[in-house]
Amino acid sequence: MEKVYKTMRNAGVCNIVVGVIILVAGVAAGTMSIISGAMLLKRKSKITF
Repeated sequence: MEKVYKTMRNAGVCNIVVGVIILVAGVAAGTMSIISGAMLLKRKSKITF
C-alpha cells in the first residue's frame, strides 16, 4: 500500500510542477504579446502597405 501512496504523491508533485511551468510560460507569452502590440500601435504612422 505504501508504494501506491508514493506513486500518487509523485504524480501529484509532477502535475503541480507542470502546471506552474505552463502558467509562467503563459504569462510570459501574454506579456510579450502586449508589448509587441503596444510597439506596433506606437509606430503605426511609419507602417506603409
